[in-house]
Amino acid sequence: MRSNLFGAVMTPARILIVDDDPHLREMVSYALSRAGFDVGEASNGRAALDVLERQPADLVVLDVLMPELDGLEVCRELRRRSAVPIVFLSSKSEELDRVLGLELGGDAYLAKPFSPRELVSQCKAILRRTRGAVTSDEEAAAGPLQVGPIVLDPVAFECRIEGTDAGLTVTEFRLLQVLMETPGRAFTRDELALRAYPDRRFVAGRTVDSHIRRIRHKLRDGGGGDPIETVHGLGYRLRKG
Repeated sequence: MRSNLFGAVMTPARILIVDDDPHLREMVSYALSRAGFDVGEASNGRAALDVLERQPADLVVLDVLMPELDGLEVCRELRRRSAVPIVFLSSKSEELDRVLGLELGGDAYLAKPFSPRELVSQCKAILRRTRGAVTSDEEAAAGPLQVGPIVLDPVAFECRIEGTDAGLTVTEFRLLQVLMETPGRAFTRDELALRAYPDRRFVAGRTVDSHIRRIRHKLRDGGGGDPIETVHGLGYRLRKG
């Protein structure tokens, strides 16, 4: 166990590795275990859903190309019932594949072959967001943000519409938080990526667009309307009032 910035004792984050390659699972499991995580494994998509039903994880490392049930289908199923962060692994590195994975609700996408150190860094950065370890004193003092029926609480890491969870992923939450903190201000896609992505990696504008589309869809479905405006040729802003 360890303490977060507020002194509270935290149990190690649990990460489930889902990949049909036993050698890759062994390598990733070793790297994540050495970094202090509680690690579980599943050899295919169906097994992963069974494991998560019995023992929820704090983050899922998910291969895209697998027999039984591929990673994209697993992601779709998880997003019907959970906002657990997902890091995709894939031998397909084209931008279209990355965008598709992120549009379905993934939080990061690593192309094979990848560095175990890079994966550990990605997982740490995402979990710092979801487990509240980097919530600032200013965020805690400011309290929840609200626009109409949408209430976003950075400390509890919750986004609710009329009391119902909006089901945002980590990245979606951070993007919406950036916009809600300064209603009326127009942000470029690069500015949103810099502020919202935990590892400050290069993020294509199309990836930001994909996340914004998903946020809009979830807000509308939850009864929150569409407070996000497109600023053509620039990026996005949150409508005032």
